[in-house]
Amino acid sequence: MAVRTPLTVITGPLGSGKTTLLHHLLETLSQKIAIVMNEFGEIAIDAKVIQGKNVQMASLGGGCVCCSLLGEFEAAVNEIIDTVNPDLIVVETTGVAEPDALVFDIQESLTKVRLDGVVTVIDADAAVKYPSLGHTTRLQIEAADIILLNKVDLVSESELLAIEKKLRSVNEIAVILHTIRCRVDPDLLFGIGRERLQAPPNHVHQPEFESFSYQSAAIFNRQCFEEFVDSLETDIYRAKGFVRFPDGVYLFNFVAGRWELEPFEQQQATELVFIGKYLSEIKAEIRERLQKCELAESS
Repeated sequence: MAVRTPLTVITGPLGSGKTTLLHHLLETLSQKIAIVMNEFGEIAIDAKVIQGKNVQMASLGGGCVCCSLLGEFEAAVNEIIDTVNPDLIVVETTGVAEPDALVFDIQESLTKVRLDGVVTVIDADAAVKYPSLGHTTRLQIEAADIILLNKVDLVSESELLAIEKKLRSVNEIAVILHTIRCRVDPDLLFGIGRERLQAPPNHVHQPEFESFSYQSAAIFNRQCFEEFVDSLETDIYRAKGFVRFPDGVYLFNFVAGRWELEPFEQQQATELVFIGKYLSEIKAEIRERLQKCELAESS
């Protein structure tokens, strides 16, 4: 019987650190790894961040891998195995994915792989700011074999204990690992091989978030952009992308009111994705404010 390729699912809420974890794994793993990445939004921001890391990658956009993209997901995994034959496959789901449907599909439809484990990344800081667990987040925690409680440096010890207690109330058996910027020994994440019997999902996935994108070839005034970010509506939970300033292009990340910029040489133009609730009501205003940050003379 042919040996099945181990497949690990990385899931977790929007902005929890899933792509940061992929970065870390690509820097530390010696095995030949292939990545299947599913993003929420029209522009594949995370895929562009990972590209060029000497890794085979398939990007699935325009839907959610746990429902509307299941067929494309199966085709991508089979093509990777047939053409690359990796030592392991890592699937990064969008932050709005419900992993039970994906796990069931892997077990029922993908005969060339075996599910090695589910790793759920949780943002400790966001868990304090938004303490109520939504339906999707609860499913992501329930599915986990390992929970990476990330960004633990941003919360107090008492807050950390309260988060762990809440996680344990949803999942009693998962290993909880504390991380900063998802720095973790990869040996702890792979080779789990836990047998599980995943029942068919009986729900209709209805993502609670909306998204829209903004693209521009203009150069942006940095002070104007930073003031814009500092005053983002609370309905914006997650924003990411690339912003072109006079001194170059920067990778932009915004999660739950906290944001950062870092140089990113591989991109030329501004591309941004905003994710949150009720965005249709504030989308026009956000576009207008961004346009006011564009410098008159751009090249």
